[in-house]
Amino acid sequence: MSPSPTDFAHRPLFEPIAHLLSGFSDGLPDVAALTACLRAHAPGAVSGSGHPLRFVLPPEGLDAYELHIHATGEVPTRPNDWHDFFNALAWCVWPRSKAACNALHLREQSAQAAAGLPGRGPVRDALTQFDECGVLVVSADPEIPALLAAHAWEEAFWTRRARLLDSTRFLIFGHGSWDQLRQPFFGLCAKAFYRQVETDWLHLPAPARQAEADAWLAGRLADPDRPFDKAALSPLPLLGIPGVTSDSACVDYYRDTRQFRPRRGMHRTASQTGL
Repeated sequence: MSPSPTDFAHRPLFEPIAHLLSGFSDGLPDVAALTACLRAHAPGAVSGSGHPLRFVLPPEGLDAYELHIHATGEVPTRPNDWHDFFNALAWCVWPRSKAACNALHLREQSAQAAAGLPGRGPVRDALTQFDECGVLVVSADPEIPALLAAHAWEEAFWTRRARLLDSTRFLIFGHGSWDQLRQPFFGLCAKAFYRQVETDWLHLPAPARQAEADAWLAGRLADPDRPFDKAALSPLPLLGIPGVTSDSACVDYYRDTRQFRPRRGMHRTASQTGL
């Protein structure tokens, strides 16, 4: 029997969309049901240009995905496709940040064209990467993000495991990561963006934490004084996060450098990762 969305509602790292997954026990919904879900959970969701958002079947000959969303508010969504299903749910729980990404795509596209530069440019490449496999790591312990950014995997995930679990939350943003987490594989990696908060943030109800994180991330993405590019993102082995796999219950797991690679070159400081 094929899995249904409800099968993933209680798995680690699906927490931001768990309440949505629980509502789809009959399999993947169509675009009308996804739009209804959006209206119920993010009624003010709009594209980067302010058009009310809805999910539609991909138009024939579509070759400018972000431009189409920006110009129409229509998000092309393939039927019976897990990847596009998770993208729709990402819009439901990260509406402001997804709109900010869409606006930034078009802003960068225009800037590249005006400058006569070829290609997509580093900002758009980073946005696409984060949209697919991004994770916002929010911590009240400044040492945890610094260790993770420095690839001190054993120290962060094992030696300081209790502190990490108490102080840090891993909020998946990338719909591609949720798709991959349906069948996690050795070496599964995300691109992390780090944020430091006060301890009070951790005690907010989960919906309030998610809404606040969405508002913060949208503002950070839209900040013209703090460029968002690949330098802002750090690799993060998702299967190293405690609880994601039972294999991580022993220290030797974190000593396998095929998955937990040491950082090459200079260590990046926490201030360079978005804190």
